[in-house]
Amino acid sequence: METEVKLAFRSKEELMAVIKAEWFADYCMDVGDKVPIKLTNTYYDTKDKALLAKGTSVRVRFYEEEEGSHYEHTVKYGGSVVNGLHQRYEWNIDADSAEVDLNQFRHSAVQGDDDPEEILDDALGDVKSEDLIPICSTYCERTIYTFGFGDSIMEACFDVGTISAAGKTESICELELELESGDVVDLKEMAQFLVDNTSATPYDKSKYMRAIALLNNSDEQ
Repeated sequence: METEVKLAFRSKEELMAVIKAEWFADYCMDVGDKVPIKLTNTYYDTKDKALLAKGTSVRVRFYEEEEGSHYEHTVKYGGSVVNGLHQRYEWNIDADSAEVDLNQFRHSAVQGDDDPEEILDDALGDVKSEDLIPICSTYCERTIYTFGFGDSIMEACFDVGTISAAGKTESICELELELESGDVVDLKEMAQFLVDNTSATPYDKSKYMRAIALLNNSDEQ
């Protein structure tokens, strides 16, 4: 299960200033200049948004980084959001192209200990690959650091970019703290430290749900 905290910032300058803060080195395990990874995410659903109705998202992510480029396909399902803490079931596949094959997911997806196959079956239901169409997208430049706090290791992702849906756009300016190993209590305490020492505020909406809000606003007009 994916466990992360999303923190929103008012500007790119305030977000990236965190990296230069005096206390940053106290928690960061890989201090130094980093080259951002370019991430292009395209989300898929059926015309009647059958996956959204089930609480499922299907994402194709294209990575562009110094070592080269590659695709990753992801299914996320269910979970909860409380004060910026997001917990969801998640399955991933490394892929050679953007073409989504849900049957491949059902047979080959890499899952965590808490992401069993029977829940993936519930997430996808009877949706077929040929029924999927792109409905929205995001683009961001992600700078990644590793934090150590308490007895836990977490990945700190500094994201700056754009959400696009139905011809509308919205900016991305957020820090994602994802628990890699350890205790969710440490994750919450690290997030609270950031809130107390920066302009960050907990953010309950994922990038995908923000894109869906743009779609819904477009449908209402």
